[in-house]
Amino acid sequence: MKKRMICLLAFAAMMSTPVFTACDDDDDTLQTPPVVQPSSEENLSGVITEHKTLDASTRYYIKGSVVVADGGVLEIPAGMTLRARKGFANYILVAQGGKIMAEGTASQPIVFTADVDNATPGYWGGIIINGRAPISGASASGNVGATEINNDYKYGGDDASDNSGVLRYVEICYSGARSSADIEHNGLTLNGVGNSTVVENIYIMEGADDGVEFFGGSVNVKNLLVVNCEDDMFDFTQGYNGTLSNCYGVWEKNFTSDESDPRGVEADGNLDGDGPDHAGQSDFKIENMTIENNSASAEMQDVIKVRRGAKVAISNAVVMGSGRVIDLVDFTDKKGAGDDASTVVLTNRLAEPLTGKEVNGEGRVELTDANKGVDRSLFSWCSYKFK
Repeated sequence: MKKRMICLLAFAAMMSTPVFTACDDDDDTLQTPPVVQPSSEENLSGVITEHKTLDASTRYYIKGSVVVADGGVLEIPAGMTLRARKGFANYILVAQGGKIMAEGTASQPIVFTADVDNATPGYWGGIIINGRAPISGASASGNVGATEINNDYKYGGDDASDNSGVLRYVEICYSGARSSADIEHNGLTLNGVGNSTVVENIYIMEGADDGVEFFGGSVNVKNLLVVNCEDDMFDFTQGYNGTLSNCYGVWEKNFTSDESDPRGVEADGNLDGDGPDHAGQSDFKIENMTIENNSASAEMQDVIKVRRGAKVAISNAVVMGSGRVIDLVDFTDKKGAGDDASTVVLTNRLAEPLTGKEVNGEGRVELTDANKGVDRSLFSWCSYKFK
């Protein structure tokens, strides 16, 4: 059975409001915040059209879709835990023109989790943000996509600096519910999100699909930890052109997956490989990355997969652990290879030999012993304990 990790004191969720503390934080000045006893409970659902600030004294349950519409703002206080009911239809979606303001702190992160303490991956939907930044498409500009889990909500456009709000010191747990093999949530889905949006210090765990998936856009994300998500840790498609900095992906020893080809990084230039001639193919950077595979049963298809016209520059990357991996870096695909100008600088510290190739296809790969990867102390604020 897959190991269940309990999100930051979430085992007490149904009994009392949790007390948030920093986890092994090096700053001894951080203080435990006072307990706020909830005085009421409220289901959070429907469309938010104005500025809605959640009440710290209320226990909220995500029941149904929560849509932050154009002009609306959902503000979530630091230290709050939002609990989702079980099911695909329970999620938060920030539509174009809407904003989510989830500004946690190192000592008071914001937690999105299940409403039970024995949840499994895919228990609820997840968080989706739709922006107006460019995505790849048949036109040179103005391309628009439809949100996978609800086609009524569009994303994309021409505003690379679009602002959809803030996610800072946030944990997302047990997400990734699906309605079919082709329609499923991720932990965090960033659809055409602009680079004025702040996404940093994020922990995503026990998800049923990808940890995070970028559908185009230019948002820069930093300090991202993904643990035991069943498909890809970091997924990019449809013309993403930002930078992901300090990303750490983990499969623990008891991790298992039903996915056929789970990866560390999966990068597509265009959506599903169906637009090889589209303008604005993915062209992005990953700076400082560690992939740690300790699974005793799940085999990683590729540490890094770059395909379908994607171009990526990956620096200071490390793969490590006792688990099995087929290929280190693969640039091939039946729907089109990755851009051969892609560059990958990678250190292999896997305990077991590859069952496939170091490099498959055409790309510029430097294998070195010198990389250090990501400093784990960046995630000392969150509930995860590195083994």
